[in-house]
Amino acid sequence: MSAADGTQAWTWRRTWALSVASPRRLVLTAALLAASFAGLWALYEVQPLPMSDIAVYRAEGEAAASGGDLYGFAVTKWSLPATYPPFAALLFIPTSWVELSTLKVTCVLVNAALLALLVHLSCKAAGLNKAAHTAPVLLAATALGLWLEPVFQTFVFGQINLALTCLVLWDLSRPDGARFKGFATGLAAGIKLTPAIFAVYLLVTGRVKAAFTALAGFVVSVLIGLLVLPGASLEFWTRRMFETDRVGKVWVVDNQSLQGLIARVLHTPAPGLLWMAAAALTAAAGLYTARRVYLRRGLDSWGVLCTSVTALLISPISWSHHWVWCVPLLAALAARTRGIRRRRALLAAVTLVFTARTLWIVPHSGDLDLHYAWWQQPLAAPYPLLGLAVLAALLWWTRTTPGRPDGSGRIPLLRTDHELSTRAGGG
Repeated sequence: MSAADGTQAWTWRRTWALSVASPRRLVLTAALLAASFAGLWALYEVQPLPMSDIAVYRAEGEAAASGGDLYGFAVTKWSLPATYPPFAALLFIPTSWVELSTLKVTCVLVNAALLALLVHLSCKAAGLNKAAHTAPVLLAATALGLWLEPVFQTFVFGQINLALTCLVLWDLSRPDGARFKGFATGLAAGIKLTPAIFAVYLLVTGRVKAAFTALAGFVVSVLIGLLVLPGASLEFWTRRMFETDRVGKVWVVDNQSLQGLIARVLHTPAPGLLWMAAAALTAAAGLYTARRVYLRRGLDSWGVLCTSVTALLISPISWSHHWVWCVPLLAALAARTRGIRRRRALLAAVTLVFTARTLWIVPHSGDLDLHYAWWQQPLAAPYPLLGLAVLAALLWWTRTTPGRPDGSGRIPLLRTDHELSTRAGGG
C-alpha cells in the first residue's frame, strides 16, 4: 500500500491518537528532551561552543550579498576560508542579516528541529512507521540522538549536515516515478559536492530518469551561481574545488575518511596514489554493493545507506560530523532486531561506536595524529572501520538472491523497508 491510497493519512491519524492516548509518556519524553538540551547548555556554560562553521557561512553570505571576494577571506581564530560552491553562498545570504550571537542560537534550534525530522525520515524509510509518527518516540530519539558524536559535533560547529541529510533522504525515500525525484539531491550536491554520488546510485540501479533529474538539479545550482556570482563560480569550478588542503589537513584525527585512516596508519601526511587506488576500489565496491542490495533484496533504504557510507569513505576529508548518516543507519538496524538477540547486540555495538568518542581519547595535539601505535589506530578511526565493515557485511549478505515461496528465485523490487514490512504483514 502507498500514500496515494490513503495509508499515510490513516497512519498519521492512528499514531497521533496513540501519542495523545498516553499523556504521561508524552510528558516524560518531553522532559527527557528538555533535560538533554539543558545538558548541552550546561556544557556551553563550561566550555562555549565555537560554532565556527556558522561564522564562515555568515561571512560567505556577506560576501555574496556585497560582491566581495568569496574565496579570499578567512574568519575566526582558526582562519577558516569558504569551501562551498557559490550556490551555497547565495543560500547563506539570510545569515548575514542577524548578529552572530543570534545566529548561533537560531542554528541550535534549527538543528534540533532537523534532528527530529531526520529521526522521522529514518524511521519511515526503515519501515518503523508507527515510531516515525509517534510523538513520544520522536522526542526520546531526538533527546538521545543529540549525544551521538557526529550529531553533537554538528551542533558544536554549527554545521549544515543535518539539513543536507534530511534533503537527500526525503528525496530518495519517495516512490520511483514521483515528480522530480532526484532534483533535491542534485541541489544538495550544488551546496556540498558529496551528495552527487547518489545520482550515480540512481543510475546503476536502473532509475535513469531520477539520475538525470538529479543531474538537472545540480546543473541548475551551478547556473544560478554562475548567473549571480560569475567570477566566484569560475574561480571555484576551475580552481578552488581541487584544493583539498584548503578544507584542512587530511591526516588529523577529525578526518574520518579512508584517506585519513591510511595517512595515520602509514604515518604520512600525504598517502597519495595509495589512497587514490583504495578510494577507487572502495567506490566501485560500495556502489556495487548498493546495487546488489537494491536488486537482490529490494531494499532501497539500505542501498542509500551503502551509498552514503561509500561517499563518506572515499571523500578526501570526512569530518566526524559528516557521519550524521549514523541516524538512519541505527534506525535501519533497529528495524531488524525484533526477537533476535544477536541483532540487538549488534545495534548496541554500533550505537556505542557513535557515542564512545574514541577518536578524541587518543592524543591529537600538534602532529601526534601521525605517530599512533598500532593499537591506537582503531580508536582513531572508528567510523571508516565501521563503514568498511558495513559494506563487507552487506556484500556478504547479498551474495545470493532469496527465492520466493514458489521457488522462482526472484523477488519484487521493493522501494523501501516499509514496503517490505507491509508485504510481510508488518506494521
